[in-house]
Amino acid sequence: MELTDARWRTANNLPGRVLVRDSKDRDGGTLAFAPAAWRAFVAAAKAR
Repeated sequence: MELTDARWRTANNLPGRVLVRDSKDRDGGTLAFAPAAWRAFVAAAKAR
């Protein structure tokens, strides 16, 4: 998955998971995270 210049969209309307995709590549697939894992990822990314 190419992450350069990706624009991320998240969906959190499904209990127990957060779905993430690149909004510029709608057919490129979706990543699924547990909410706690997604929060940890976002916190780590913000800390960089």
